[in-house]
Amino acid sequence: MVYELELSKNAEKELNLLQKEISIRILDKLLEIKENPYRHIKRLVGSELFSLRVGDYRILMIIKDNKIFVVRIGHRKKVYD
Repeated sequence: MVYELELSKNAEKELNLLQKEISIRILDKLLEIKENPYRHIKRLVGSELFSLRVGDYRILMIIKDNKIFVVRIGHRKKVYD
């Protein structure tokens, strides 16, 4: 089953602010997980959010009804704030 991928406006802004190489790696990883996201992600404790690791960057997302909704993208030190 292939999941639909959607980025929030905030996530799009954060992605555009990153270096080109990093944003390409993140987009490639997001396209890769569309087929089986649960194999690559971790659920955040006490939250409906999931986290995907791409180097030093984290992608926070909600998965519901065959849809992956990306909430935030950022460096691991700041993304959880």
